[in-house]
Amino acid sequence: MTIQQRIGGAQGMRASGRLPVVGVMGSGSASHGARAESLGVALAGLPVHLLTGGGRGVMEAVSRGFASVPDRLGRVIAILPAADEGGRPPEGYPNAWIEIPVQTHLSLRGAQGADPMSRNHINVLTSDLVLALPGGAGTSSEVRLALEYGKPVLAYLEDREEIPGLPAGVQVASRLQDVVDFVRVGLASR
Repeated sequence: MTIQQRIGGAQGMRASGRLPVVGVMGSGSASHGARAESLGVALAGLPVHLLTGGGRGVMEAVSRGFASVPDRLGRVIAILPAADEGGRPPEGYPNAWIEIPVQTHLSLRGAQGADPMSRNHINVLTSDLVLALPGGAGTSSEVRLALEYGKPVLAYLEDREEIPGLPAGVQVASRLQDVVDFVRVGLASR
């Protein structure tokens, strides 16, 4: 079976043959396990790569779900922060499910997530579209950066308050199927 047959023709795949990248941003401590893991499984069924920040919490749960799907086309990519001047990542980075870790020298995160020395810029710029799960200041900064850089962004939340400071213009979905539909439509229009 050819790759085109596996993905239903060329739908979703770039003319260059490059798979699109879906960035999933969220808490580095709370996993929101069932929601994040089921999202990872759903994304793995699409012709996309998954990109996260490579740490624990949501990043680990969505990566675990994505990596659990056999015969998927995409890979699990992580943009890692630096813990020190040598560029070594912090403890817990990358999580066990990361297949392509990208080391950076960028140490700022969390409340400093919009600073030019934060990897959040790379997370957002590398993504063709951004999905945000519950998180704190770092997740909020990634959502703001996605808007600033003109990336399609959707928050997968039960309540807007799950991301403090979520900009008013960001669409929220509480059902997984709505998130998958957003990804399909967003990638078809890019």
